[in-house]
Amino acid sequence: MTPNLFAAESAMPVFAATLSHRSRQAHLMLRHWRPVGAMALLTAGLLLGAPSQAQVGSTPQTGTRTVNEWLSRMHEASRQRAYTGTLVVSAGASMSASKIWHVCDGSQQMERVDTLTGPPRTTIRRNNDVITFEPETKTAFVERRESLGMFPELLRTPNNLIPQFYAARETGVQRVAGHLADMVEILPKDELRFGYRIWSERQTGLVVKLQTLGEQGAVLEQMSFSELQLDAPVSMDKLQKLMKDTRGYEVHKPLLKKTTAEAEGWRLKEPVPGFTAMSCHTRDAGATQAPGTAPMQWVFSDGLASVSLFVEPFDAQRHGQEKAASVGATHSVSKRVGDHWLTVLGEVPPPTLRRFALALERTR
Repeated sequence: MTPNLFAAESAMPVFAATLSHRSRQAHLMLRHWRPVGAMALLTAGLLLGAPSQAQVGSTPQTGTRTVNEWLSRMHEASRQRAYTGTLVVSAGASMSASKIWHVCDGSQQMERVDTLTGPPRTTIRRNNDVITFEPETKTAFVERRESLGMFPELLRTPNNLIPQFYAARETGVQRVAGHLADMVEILPKDELRFGYRIWSERQTGLVVKLQTLGEQGAVLEQMSFSELQLDAPVSMDKLQKLMKDTRGYEVHKPLLKKTTAEAEGWRLKEPVPGFTAMSCHTRDAGATQAPGTAPMQWVFSDGLASVSLFVEPFDAQRHGQEKAASVGATHSVSKRVGDHWLTVLGEVPPPTLRRFALALERTR
């Protein structure tokens, strides 16, 4: 199943878009939609999110932190530093690498990510504005990415549920890319979500390595800096010029319409514990699109893990029987729901996706 939706990598924070193996899998499965993913959300929130209430000093804190304190510290770290590095992502037999340039001046953040494996691709992000250049096809995808309320923005809301479903456990100190890093495990309290093992640079809190953990602590996939330069001389002006230079490229600006599942005629019969609806969009195809046939993406998050429900009209030539797929920590299930085809995609155990699939129902 390959819905004709819009460029995945241009729709999410740059770091997660091009570095997470699962987001690339989402790109292959769901081309032209907003990708989602547990690691995608986690890395995006840790490295590119909005300000949090955490205080990051030059001296590591001592004592045991709560799960919120750990996550807030990691999230805030990127707002305090400019850095460059090479990030390696592996899932099963697959491995990829990307080069990152990151800079911030307090209110503005910019980042450039170049793929080092696979098709060449450069993604540049300035706050919510994202552009992805694909040199081989001479195409560029431009989007103003509205915040989806992704991690760790839930940490600042009254209904923050992360401590109800995750606990933190400090496990030691290791070196990663030449930097000492605190090791912490973010462990789920039920079977509906995966856990994470995170290496946080001791002085800054920056995430330098992350593993997604399955049953009995098995590593499903991981990302790690192989080299990292903190306080690097990254030029924001240079990145801004590169972002605006689209000469020779065919520029695509996907049209999304913000909506609600209720307005589109959908609801969940019962909630999935811990998961809150974060956003809902349809793809606007213009006057040629019949009313009520716009493909819809409904995003849920528990603050760390994310699940997307993709709904589109059923097409007998493209859609067959119910199916399931997985790569690393990314799982998906697809099934027919009346006159529509549903694909549920996320970095959660398959039973969690099936609960979403069974709960979705048409209201009109």
